[in-house]
Order: sequence, then structure tokens, then C-alpha cells
Amino acid sequence: MAQIICQNLSLGYDGKAILQNLNFSIHSGDYFCIVGENGSGKSTLMKTLLHLQPPVSGSILTGDGLKPNEIGYLPQQTLVQRDFPASVREIVLSGCQNCCGFRPFYSREEKMLATASMEKMQISHLARKCYRELSGGQQQRVLLARALCAARKVLLLDEPVSGLDPKVTVEMYRFIEELNKRDGMTIIMISHDIAAAVHYASHILHIGQSVFIGTKQEYLQSGIGKNFAKTTGGE
Repeated sequence: MAQIICQNLSLGYDGKAILQNLNFSIHSGDYFCIVGENGSGKSTLMKTLLHLQPPVSGSILTGDGLKPNEIGYLPQQTLVQRDFPASVREIVLSGCQNCCGFRPFYSREEKMLATASMEKMQISHLARKCYRELSGGQQQRVLLARALCAARKVLLLDEPVSGLDPKVTVEMYRFIEELNKRDGMTIIMISHDIAAAVHYASHILHIGQSVFIGTKQEYLQSGIGKNFAKTTGGE
């Protein structure tokens, strides 16, 4: 059963649509990559899926028992965030805030969840380190661990490897793939890297002057997929 269903979805700002009539579903365990040219509306789509902004028209439905507190989100990091003066453990724990409600403290279960998330991202040894003293790759793993504290079923990632060197990029993709294959987490990821998208994704949404939605295999066989891969250096 589909976890997220978009029906006749139009996106934009101030009532003006930049993307129109999107129809697609995302199922449990999918690795769904959103690709396209800069300014095509990829981040707008993700914000709309997260209900951070309303659609111009159409609807976003949830199924398979998916609840808002079962969705994690890793946005693009800003320069200000990179200099945040808190410990790694504090930042990862903050991913549990949606579960706290009006409680001014974290429960034992939430602390255990944060510990488990750090272990998955292999950053337990950094728990007491100041976040701003970490490398870019380490910071991304911290933020991914934080997102995991909020995620139970679905994880949304906005350019998670942006600005990382090639070695660290490969490591991040490996962590994300393990979450998808080992833990059964549904991944929805914006990527500018078409080669990585076609390598890891099960489904691809290409948005631009034309729109494609389908499996990775269907995308590679389509004209839009071949042209986009060629212009961005993908295979």
C-alpha cells in the first residue's frame, strides 16, 4: 500500500504554479529520487510533501498507517548551522522533540533512540564533541542521525551530499542505502547527481520542462532519462 499519494498536485508560491498536475505514489521501502535542473521545483516539492507550504492545488494523502511523527527530514545545511555550538549528542537528541510534546525532558526511550541512531551512523565516539568542530562529512552524519530520531518509516533528504568530497559522498550514500535495504526505511531524496540517482534509486521523478515518473529501469530507457544522464555526465 502507498505511504504517500499525490493527486493532481500543483506547486508554487503566492498562488502561482511552477509545477502542475503531478500524480504519483511512494510505497513502503521505495528509494525515490527527485532529479532535475536547478530551479525546477525540487525543493518546493519536498517542502510541500512535508506540509511546510501548501500546494497551489491538488492533494497529498498518506496511507499504510503513516503518521506525521514517523517522517524524518534532512534539509540542506546553512553556514550558520555549521557553526552551531552544541554537542553531537544534544543535536541528535533534538530530533526527538516532536515526540516530547509538552514534556520539558527526554524520556529513557528517546535517549536510547538517540544512542542507537548515533551507532547506526558510526558517530558514537563523537557524542561529546562540539558540532562545529567536526568535518563536513561528520556533521552530515550527525544531522542524519538526528533525522533518524524523527523517522520511523520515511526519510526525506534534500541534497544530503552537497559540498562533500568524493570519499565522504560514497560513505553517505552507503549509510542511506543501508537504511533503505537493512531497515526498510522509505527514502525520498533530492539529488543533483544523476549517476548516483540511477545507481541507488528504485524510482525516479524527473522535473523540468517535461516530467517523468517511473522506475529506474523505465527512466534509463526513456528519452528524457538518456538526455539528462548525458548532459550531467551520468551513464
